[in-house]
Amino acid sequence: MEPRWETPVRYRLSLGEESVELNTLLGDEIQIRFEGEKACRHCGRRIRKTYNQGYCYPCFRDLAENDLCIVKPHQCHFHEGTCRDESFGNAHCMQPHLVYLALSSGVKVGITRKTNAYNRWMNQGAVKAVPIAEVPTRKESGELELHLSQYLSDRTDWRRMLKNEIEERDLLQVREEILPHIPERFHPFLLEGEEVCRFRYPLLSTPEKIKTINLDKQEEVRGRLLGIKAQYLILDIGVFNVRKFTGYRVQIARMAG
Repeated sequence: MEPRWETPVRYRLSLGEESVELNTLLGDEIQIRFEGEKACRHCGRRIRKTYNQGYCYPCFRDLAENDLCIVKPHQCHFHEGTCRDESFGNAHCMQPHLVYLALSSGVKVGITRKTNAYNRWMNQGAVKAVPIAEVPTRKESGELELHLSQYLSDRTDWRRMLKNEIEERDLLQVREEILPHIPERFHPFLLEGEEVCRFRYPLLSTPEKIKTINLDKQEEVRGRLLGIKAQYLILDIGVFNVRKFTGYRVQIARMAG
C-alpha cells in the first residue's frame, strides 16, 4: 500500500501578520489586489523592484540563500570557507538531504533537506514522491542529482503540471532502473523499503490553456478560484504564481455573491 492523504493538501497564505485559508475560497469569486507597495522579504525595506522572489538588491547580492549554489548545490563552497553566512550553511546545507524521485508531469530527480521533504514535494505539485538516498550534506546530494540528471529530468514542466498532464510511472520501478547508474561512493546512502507518498490537491478543474496573471501589469484581478496546486492559484481567468509576488503588498478577498 502507498501512503496517501485522503483529503487534499491544505494551503494557507500569509499576508503580513494575517493569513488566509485558501481552501475555504475554492469555488468562490475572489479579488486579488496589489496595493502598490513592495518590501524586501528579509530586511523589510520598501523597494521598487524585487529580486529572486522578494529580495532587495543588497540582500539578493549578499545573503547566502541567494548564492548561486542554492540553485546549483553541487557548487557548494562551504568546505572552502567562503560561504556568505556560516550559520546559514550549517543550518541549511550541512544537514542530511534526501535525493528523491517525484512525479508532477514526468518523473524528475530532485533534492531537499530531510526535514522539508513534504513541503518540497507539495511546492512542486508532485502527485507521487519517494526518497532514494539520504546523504550527509547538500553538496553531496547535488552531486548525485547532477549525475542522475543524465538519465532523468531534474526539472518540473509547470505548465503540464497545472494542466494535470501526467505521464504515469511506477516510481519504485524507475528507482530500480536507475540504481545501476548510481556511483559506488553513494551506495552507503541508498535507502531501501521506502514507501511512495501520494498527494491530492484542491482542484475543481484544471486549465486547458495557461494564461499567467502579472500584478505589475494588472493591479487588480477578479476570478473564480478553481484550484490550488504547487505555488499557483488556478482561476477561471488565468493562473497566479504566488511565490513570484513575494514582497508585494496584496489583499485577497471573497467577493459577494
